[in-house]
This record gives sequence, structure tokens and C-alpha cells, in this order.
Amino acid sequence: MLFQELVRALAVVEATTQRTAVVRALATLLRNAEVGEVDKVVYFVLGDLKPPWVGLELGVAEKLCLRALSKASGISLSELENWYKRLGDVGEVARRALASRRGGLVASRQKPLEVTEVYDTLVKVARATGGGAQDLKISLLTSLFARATPEEGKYIARFVVGKLRLGVADMTLVDALSEAFGVDREAVERAYHLHPDMGKIARHVAEGRPLGEIKITVGVPILPMLAQRLSTASEILSKLGGSAICEYKYDGERAQIHLSGGSVKIFSRRLEDITHSYPDVVKAVREAVSAGEAILEGEIVAVDVDTGEMLSFQELMHRKRKHDVSTAVEMYPAELYLFDLLYVDGEDLTREPLIYRRVRLSEVVEEREGVHIAHWRLFDNPEEVDLFFHEATSLGTEGLICKSPLSTYEMGARGWNWIKYKVDYRSEMVDTVDLVVVGAFYGRGKRTGVYGAFLMAAYDPTGDMFYTVCKVGSGFAEADLKKLYDMLQPYRIPQRHPRVSSKLEADVWFTPGVVLEVVGAEITLSPLHTCCLGSVKPGVGLAVRFPRFTGRYRLDKSPEQATTVGEMLDMYKRQRKVQL
Repeated sequence: MLFQELVRALAVVEATTQRTAVVRALATLLRNAEVGEVDKVVYFVLGDLKPPWVGLELGVAEKLCLRALSKASGISLSELENWYKRLGDVGEVARRALASRRGGLVASRQKPLEVTEVYDTLVKVARATGGGAQDLKISLLTSLFARATPEEGKYIARFVVGKLRLGVADMTLVDALSEAFGVDREAVERAYHLHPDMGKIARHVAEGRPLGEIKITVGVPILPMLAQRLSTASEILSKLGGSAICEYKYDGERAQIHLSGGSVKIFSRRLEDITHSYPDVVKAVREAVSAGEAILEGEIVAVDVDTGEMLSFQELMHRKRKHDVSTAVEMYPAELYLFDLLYVDGEDLTREPLIYRRVRLSEVVEEREGVHIAHWRLFDNPEEVDLFFHEATSLGTEGLICKSPLSTYEMGARGWNWIKYKVDYRSEMVDTVDLVVVGAFYGRGKRTGVYGAFLMAAYDPTGDMFYTVCKVGSGFAEADLKKLYDMLQPYRIPQRHPRVSSKLEADVWFTPGVVLEVVGAEITLSPLHTCCLGSVKPGVGLAVRFPRFTGRYRLDKSPEQATTVGEMLDMYKRQRKVQL
């Protein structure tokens, strides 16, 4: 496939505000791709060379990209930098630079670029390391830009600096693959849950191979099961059929641990390889787990060096550094609390009931310093659940996770087999919510030069859409506003994203990507927001009243793991002061 065919499809996706049109355009693109390149097409659409758990990054900043553009176009670097300051979009700089090339480099354009050629060159850029790596990266990018049309250069430049701006999610591609090749959508989704590499899944489907061939693989993270929330023990037990396995809800980083022959990998909730941050956990797992191969789930929690007491999630984030990890380990030691076993020595346990998985977990894990099995009890009495809840919170946890003893592991799903029992005493809202930034409004006065408020949305997994639920401007320190301005720049787009439903018109729109924790006075009806529009009363949706930022950046959550519209509706119906 010629690269210009891919670029034309990307332009259609970028220009539309309708998700169905996006799916249709992607389905046509996938059908037209050669079987051997369909995976590369998918990776380019997603804006990554490989899925996040592979960790293959281009390592190209705007300055390096502009240097390659300068060489390819004959326009001075200083001039390109001035364009970038004015335009704020490296893709638009590339388009304009290549449309007005100077010097003899335009003659270097030979045959049109092909998708495989562009992808393979970018892989070489990513793998360039050591002495001379930067020069090699510039040389490879220059060769691409020299042969690219202005429109091709626009998307190449955006891709290499990580600002493709399409915001196409994996579930959108699940729909596109189903439509393109006439395969069952649920089968595609199940395969993706087991092996979340959309490029691999697309290649598998394009080759006409059965999706049932795709199995759990140690070293490849599977999509995590998610939880709903309720506010009373009696409601939880009723929803779970009368009894529940209740375990402490630790305030840490959820981790999926893969063990094979002494090799340990740790993946985050977002499927990123975070092994580097936790060498102490790796060592403890090797010593505590007796299986040859296993996939376990748990929570990594920071502990106080002096007292051994559990610290908050925010303290654990000090471990997220690329350098001097040993110092972070000493300052913020961590403990692992395991709560599930998904695979062990060739046995896929995801279809087995939770109570069986717990028994197997206790058989393969010998608790010791650094590794524990999450504290849990089986209850059928709401008063006993409440007592256990108080015990959990008094020890510094967030509350309880209550689970159906007979539930299977529902990968990627947020069902009613896992329910959070977590109360925030600091407000009238039963709980905080994790919302996605989809837009922003310019600040005034002291907030001039940054965003003064943010348009926040909840996620709808059934339609793969984000629906607005509040406009939050409280709770932000000056440092937060500056940090968010910089953090959101890569997600900035010229119009509302097709996966965002909003009645409000923001000053700036973003691709859904950044998740913030928000709390408020209550959840109320609002004609201004689209969350659960018409679910309670015709023409009105739900909104968080008097919302404020808690100070917690949910970097551990992808936008698709944010609070759902279903949870918002349930919280609205059940909200009241909690009596425990």
C-alpha cells in the first residue's frame, strides 16, 4: 500500500466528528491493505510502533524532528523553530516546509513512499542507540522527509514526536476489523483481551486464521478486570448473590506479574512495562512464587521506611523515575499484595471461579517480606462486612473490594462481579470519580497563560464514547495548572474529538488521554452535560455539582479505565449520606 493511501484515510479520520464515520474509514483502509502490512497500518493509526508493553519508543523530540526537516527542506532550523512557536503543531510545520522546499533536496524524491517502507524506517529510528544514535535518527528521518509529499510529511512528523492526534482507541479498531473482514466482534474483542496487540490481531484476522488460536502468553499482559461501585454492604451482598469475598482495597499501583523461569515482568493497569521501577518487588516475587510459569495480579503499595505503615498512591509515584531507581527504592520501599492468579504452569485460570483461583494462589505463593496475599474474608452478613470495612480503612487502605466467589475473570470488563466499597468522608459525594479531560477553557487574571478550567467526561464502554459531566476549575494549585498545560499539549486538537459528546463548546479540545480524580458536593441533573442524557429525565444529563480536583493525577489509568456513565447513574440514584 502506498503511504499516501494511509495518509488520506488519516485525514478523513482527523476531520470527522462521527465515530461511525471513523469506523467506516478505518474498515475501508484495512480491507485495502496487503495482508503482510495490515499490522503496520494498525500501529500507525494508533500512533505507536508496537503495543505499550513492548516499550519500543522512537525517542524523537521536536528539536530533533525539526533538524531532520531542515535538512530535507533546505529551510533553516531557526526559521522552522519560529514556525513551530507560532503554529504549535510540528505536523503543520512539516507540511509547510515540504511544500516550500529550498535547494536541491526536492530532486531526491524518487518513487512514492510505501507503508512498510515508512514503518520499517521508523523502527530503525527507535532502535538506534549508543554513540552516534542521534545522527542516525536524523539521517533516517531526513531520508523519509526528503521523499514525502507535504501531507505525508505532516503525519510522519506528528507520529515521530508522539502527537498523531487521532485518538483512535483499540475498541474502535475492534469494530473496524469486524466490519472489514466480516468476523464476529466478540471474538475479536476476546482475542484482544487475551493478547492486547491490535496489530497482531489484525494480521491474524487478515490472514483468515481462527481467533481461537490466540491464547494467554506469559510475558504478554492481558486486559485487567475492572470493578463497579456501591455505597452499602447490604446492596453489595444483594448484587453478588448473598455472599462475597471481601479484600482490602490497597491504595497503590495495580500490577500484573508475569513469571517465567526466574524472569519477572511487571505490567501496569495501562499494560506498560513498569518492571524497571520495582527491582525490590521482582526479587521478592522470585523468592515467594514456587511456580515455573505464572501470571498473578496484585497491588504494589509504598510503605514508610521508619514505621512500615502503608503510604498513599501519590508517594508511590516517586518510584516512577528512569534514573537513580536504587535511591527511590531506599526512600520509598514497596510491598506487593497479591489478590489473583490468572495462569499457572500451562493452566489458564481465567474461566475458573474466583474461590478456586484463591486456593491455587495460596498454593503457589509463600508469604514473606515484600510479598503478601491480600487480606480477605468470605461474608454473607452486611454487618460483618461493615466491621471488616472499618478495620481496612483504619489500617490505611481505601476500603474493600467485594467479589463474587463464583465469578470468572472478565478481562477488560467492568461488571458487577467486582464491587468497590469505598467511602470518602470529606464530601457529600459517596466517592471520588476518575474523569477524562476532553476540553479546556482559557484562564483569566492569575491564570492568564494557562487553562483556567477543564471539561471533564465519563466513559461509556458500550459505545466507546466520552460524555461530559462537569467543568472543573477548583482545587488546582498554580503548579498544577502549569503542569496540566504542558501535559495536555500533546493531546490538543483543532475540534471536538469524534469520541466526545458535548453540548458545551470548549476553548480548546483534547484527544481523551489524561485522567484526573475529582470530587464534588453531589451528582445532580443538568441540561448542560451529556452524561446519561435522558436516562433520568428527558433532555437532561448528570453533572458533578461544585466539582474540585483532589490533587491526584490518575496516570495509572487509561481514559477507557475512567469512571463510566453507568457508575455515574448508579451513584446518582443511590447518593445519600452513608450511615455505617
